[in-house]
Amino acid sequence: MSEPRPNASSPRRVGVREFRGNLTSFLKQVQDGQRFVLMSHHKVVAEIGPPSVDMAVRKPGALRGKISVPDDFDSLTADVLKAMEEGT
Repeated sequence: MSEPRPNASSPRRVGVREFRGNLTSFLKQVQDGQRFVLMSHHKVVAEIGPPSVDMAVRKPGALRGKISVPDDFDSLTADVLKAMEEGT
């Protein structure tokens, strides 16, 4: 495995096999701010890094009681149903 590198302007390139084999170590480096470009057969397949600062954490249940579904939500009029069945 390669030695950790301090944050640089460009992400470090790592093979998918090496990344998968040392996942825990790489994820710790990501937590420290390091970014990686994952390569497979000399092609970039993914980029991994710490989340952007503006990424909001989802709060489950935050919309509970604020959204309602009308009683006729899953009812379709005959013309709409016919159009869907005909594919037009």
